[in-house]
Amino acid sequence: MSSTLPVQSKYKAIIVAGGSGTRMQSVVPKQFLLLNGRPVLFYTLEAFYNSTYQPEIILVLHPDFHEYWNNLCREYQFELPHLLVSGGETRFHSVKNGLDTISIEDAVIAVHDAVRPITEQGIIDNAYAYAAQHGNAVVAVKSRDSVRVLKEGISAALNRDEVYLIQTPQTFQYSQLKQAYTQPYSNLFTDDASVVEKAGFKINLIEGNHRNLKITFPEDIAIAELLLSKKPLV
Repeated sequence: MSSTLPVQSKYKAIIVAGGSGTRMQSVVPKQFLLLNGRPVLFYTLEAFYNSTYQPEIILVLHPDFHEYWNNLCREYQFELPHLLVSGGETRFHSVKNGLDTISIEDAVIAVHDAVRPITEQGIIDNAYAYAAQHGNAVVAVKSRDSVRVLKEGISAALNRDEVYLIQTPQTFQYSQLKQAYTQPYSNLFTDDASVVEKAGFKINLIEGNHRNLKITFPEDIAIAELLLSKKPLV
C-alpha cells in the first residue's frame, strides 16, 4: 500500500500515470494491465527504487484510481514506499502537482512515464548523475528509420542522424523544473523537456536504448514480456 516516505532524499522520481487505455482498446488504464502476471506500474516503481540513487518516489495518479491502486497494492502485497498524489487535467498539471510536494532546493528530479516499465538501471543512474552536474538530462535514441516531415501537403526528408526520439526519464535540477512550471500551460508542451526549454534552459540529451519501451498498444505487452525474459535490468 502507498505510504508517506520516511526519509528525505535529494533524489526524487515523479512517476506520471495518467493514461486512459484508449489506444490499448482496454477499459483498464494501461499502467494497471498485467505484465508477467503483475501490474505494469509495479515494474516502473521498482526500476527507480532499485536504482543506485534510490530516489523518493512520487506517484501521480488520477484521483478516480487511487482506491483501485491501493487495492492492487494490497492484493499483490506491493509494499514499496511511495507518495500518492492526485493527477491534474493534463500531463503538465500532473507533473506540477508532483513537483509541488518537493521543497528541497538541491533536489534532482526524474520525471518518468508510468508505462515505461523496463527502463534499465544504468539509464536511470546516468540520468541522475548527468543532471546533477549539468542541470538536466533527457534520455533519447537516434531514429533507426528514414524520417520525413510533412508541411502543407509537401513532405521533405530529414537527416536521421540528426533526429532523436525522446524517452523518459527526463531529469532536472529542482531550480530548473520549478522555474519552468511557473509558466502557464500551453498545448505546445509535449513533455517536460519542452516546458523547461520554453523557460530558457538548454536541454541535454543522453543516450537511452530502444528497449526502453513505452506500453502504448496491445502488442507492446508481449514485447515487454519478451524483453523481461531476455535481459536483467542493469
